Amino acid sequence: MNYVIRSVRADEWRAVRALRLAALRDPVAHLAFLETYEEAEAKPDSFWKERTAGAAEGSEGAQQIIAEGPDGEWVGTLTVLWEEAGTADWAGLPVERRQGHVVGVFVRPESRGIGLTEVLFDAGLEWAWARGAERVRLIVHEDNGRAQAFYRRAGFVPSGVVVQLAGDPDARELEFVVEPGQGEVSGRG
Repeated sequence: MNYVIRSVRADEWRAVRALRLAALRDPVAHLAFLETYEEAEAKPDSFWKERTAGAAEGSEGAQQIIAEGPDGEWVGTLTVLWEEAGTADWAGLPVERRQGHVVGVFVRPESRGIGLTEVLFDAGLEWAWARGAERVRLIVHEDNGRAQAFYRRAGFVPSGVVVQLAGDPDARELEFVVEPGQGEVSGRG
């Protein structure tokens, strides 16, 4: 595979924005992301600069990892948020352990099926384990079967926690978790 897997740099906010907007155009974006293309597109440059800096290389609170193709185009991404025990997560639920929280998983359709998602997950998990995570979790829509199947192959299992999204009483998000030593999917290490 001739791709570079790395953390974003703070000055790459334009590329972060472009890849996020591409993700929000995906046919399953309504199941995978908590914002719409229109909402993201309307955000000012200052938002994208701050978001990128907060998850850039060397950041302690999050890490956004990208897959860069042979031509330099960004073709995939995922972000791992850091959650400390005793705090509350984005949904207001209590965080009971030191953990990573995978969000924003996306690989461009033309780059799917070649192992990029697996390598992105390996890099994200490696970052979380190196920081002392007791587990890594993610939240996935109950109707997003493709994503759930991948997460299971990556070693994640349902925890039994169901998150009810505000504004949509019929939508349910399921928490999946993986413990240290259980989540390496690419076979590279």
